[in-house]
Amino acid sequence: MINKYSQRFGELQIEMDKVESTRHKKQRQSEHGNITEVEMVDIEALCEWRIKVKNLLAKSCGLESEHYREFVRAEKYCLMDTTYKMLLRIRPIFKAAKEDYDGGFLTSFKSLVQAEVFDNVLEQSGELLSSGYHEAAAVIAGVALETGLRELCNRHSVAHGKLNKMNDDLVKASAYNLLQHKRITALADIRNNAAHGNKGKFTEEDVRLMIRDVEQFLAQHLPD
Repeated sequence: MINKYSQRFGELQIEMDKVESTRHKKQRQSEHGNITEVEMVDIEALCEWRIKVKNLLAKSCGLESEHYREFVRAEKYCLMDTTYKMLLRIRPIFKAAKEDYDGGFLTSFKSLVQAEVFDNVLEQSGELLSSGYHEAAAVIAGVALETGLRELCNRHSVAHGKLNKMNDDLVKASAYNLLQHKRITALADIRNNAAHGNKGKFTEEDVRLMIRDVEQFLAQHLPD
């Protein structure tokens, strides 16, 4: 299945070429009355494309990424600017982001960040369990599981939803097998009982195994 971000980069590359195809010459009069001929592209088409690209860069690269920040800088109006000049400035930034994303460089960085976040959350869950707070530990482990399922949904072009709904949709998308689906259902049940204070429906040992299973699931399906 094609990653939805890779697909969107491809769509916007085609749209970028369409914007450039509107290139035309136009006479422009300066404040001193001098008339010059400048090259332009359709301003509405360029504006729509810019908005779509910024949205994609924010989601795929991040608001703090060099790609997003450089794109924002490059689209700012310059003295004697034209729409075609702006396109020439922002086009290579889009191409660089697309190449880096398709090459796996951006997802690799994102995976490293996610792995650290998951490790911290599961470590916190383990500390809570060791301190005797197994209900809180189960809730925290459930957060890590649900976050992992959301990321897996992104990678398989599956819509986000409640944990059990994502679990059902991911097994249909062949993200994992029915055995894993059944185990996630059981883990979700522990998380839900912990969140609702149903202490008698799970044990401290259940939570210990839950943390172990969530860690194994993330390592297997969301590797660095």
